[in-house]
Amino acid sequence: MPNLKDNQLLAALSAVELKRLRPHLERVEMPLGEVVYESGRHLDHVYFPTDSIVSLLYVLENGASAEIAVVGHEGVVGVSIFMGGETTPSRAVVQSAGNAYRLPGQKVKDEFTRGGAMQHLMLRYTQALITQMAQTAVCNRHHSVDQQLCRWLLLSIDRLSSPEITMTQELIANMLGVRREGVTEAAGKLQKAGVIQYRRGHIKVLDRARLEGMSCECYEVVRRETERLLPVVPPH
Repeated sequence: MPNLKDNQLLAALSAVELKRLRPHLERVEMPLGEVVYESGRHLDHVYFPTDSIVSLLYVLENGASAEIAVVGHEGVVGVSIFMGGETTPSRAVVQSAGNAYRLPGQKVKDEFTRGGAMQHLMLRYTQALITQMAQTAVCNRHHSVDQQLCRWLLLSIDRLSSPEITMTQELIANMLGVRREGVTEAAGKLQKAGVIQYRRGHIKVLDRARLEGMSCECYEVVRRETERLLPVVPPH
């Protein structure tokens, strides 16, 4: 059973802050494929994932999409609420099923405007998220599908308790904004090299070190910046 400390941001809050928020935090299930918020719609809640992963996507008029960031136990979904925007042009979709804690938007804003530790924490997290978005944009433009897939796999398993991801190649192609054939070819190379095992929508990373070696620098930039900006929470 997940608890509040399973989310890195909630775990870093002071006892006083957590006491104020606890009565309003609701544990919710995050089923695969659920749309947490839609592009342009008003956001009513923020979500703190514990063992789920939420993908932030930009969707074009013709239906084509591309992932701009992933959010897991290190973060929060819905930063535009406390940043003052209230809405966002991106869509948030559950990429890996699990749980999260949901908090009403007004409670987040109230705590944020107090100017305490939560405000500093949320601003640092937002900077880490912006770094991930910017690096993803550069990666999608300049790096091969093989490298993009490696980056995506690493960012995903960093946010899961096991090195296994439930995800079809078609969905990965939608996330990366590339053709399915490109993902099939890239996954085939990784499997042939013994880096991953892939079957029926399940990808298991067998050799993380080699996967990191085959990825572009984008993964390492995002990982380092996230670790630099966010507090290290001791295991509970």
